[in-house]
Amino acid sequence: MSRSVVHRVRVEFGDCDPARIVWFPNYFRWIDAAGHHFFVQCGVPPWHELEKSRGILGTPIVDTHARFVQTASYGDTLDIAVSVAQWRRSSFVMRHRVTRGEVLIMECDEVRIFAAHREDHAPGIRAVPIPEDIRALCA
Repeated sequence: MSRSVVHRVRVEFGDCDPARIVWFPNYFRWIDAAGHHFFVQCGVPPWHELEKSRGILGTPIVDTHARFVQTASYGDTLDIAVSVAQWRRSSFVMRHRVTRGEVLIMECDEVRIFAAHREDHAPGIRAVPIPEDIRALCA
């Protein structure tokens, strides 16, 4: 099992829709930030350093699935627990569980790749094998 890192978010008034519930795209913004926080807390160098040293640009999403269970509103404090549920050769499944206290608010699995520029210098990116040292830092 991968390590778990918790990122805390306070819901602000502007994060909510007219019904005073969190507007769903904000969850994706928060879990993206929580995923970045996960790598930082695990000791993975910043992406700009990895690009210079190894050509790794970051970990873009190639698939995602979210399930919304309860609503949240402004003034709530949400904890986003992030872990890697599965390591593959060049992709991995990052799991996010958003809770308010003991209450599950939403959960999301993202499939991400480790990406580099294409070797033929054409526009776009390509998946590269996950470096073993990064995998070990996140274990």
